[in-house]
Amino acid sequence: MTSETASPIGLRRLPLTPDRWSDLEALFGPRGACAGCWCMWWRLPRADFERQRGEANRQVLKALVDAGQVLGLLAYMEGRPVGWCAVGPRESYPALARSRILRPVDDQAVWSVVCFFVDRRNRGQGVTGPLLQAAVQYARERGASIVEGYPVEPQDRSADAFVYTGLASTFRRAGFTEVARRSQKRPIMRYMVSV
Repeated sequence: MTSETASPIGLRRLPLTPDRWSDLEALFGPRGACAGCWCMWWRLPRADFERQRGEANRQVLKALVDAGQVLGLLAYMEGRPVGWCAVGPRESYPALARSRILRPVDDQAVWSVVCFFVDRRNRGQGVTGPLLQAAVQYARERGASIVEGYPVEPQDRSADAFVYTGLASTFRRAGFTEVARRSQKRPIMRYMVSV
């Protein structure tokens, strides 16, 4: 995504770059989105993640951003950051390979959408769908042929903290199809990018 994109609800979606770091901090707040995660859950071994929870995770994420890695997209509404979507090559998220449920389906190269965070004031306003569409476009522009997601499909209403990988219904509406399911509530879904 070389330039900003807009959605029907007036949502601007932009890559996280060093000059937008303060916007991510404002969105995530002092708790680092969810209990000090700072979007490092999928990037680190569990022991490292737990040891670094909070400020140390923030510092690692900031160092990656300062080094020029684009780790995801920010969504803005009326100039205020309201959402986040983490997207990158699957190998950027080693915890996926260690997961019994989310281990690779095959040996194809994929880009992964692993996390969403939406400001509490903007949940339920259609932020996640446009962010997912922007993530697919971002991956396409970087040569991805497959974009993969790991949403949840809860049987009942789930607390927001438990649906951080997105809802399967949102992925279906964005054109993703299920390719594997090793858990009743956790499909692996893919979007085949046309080149």
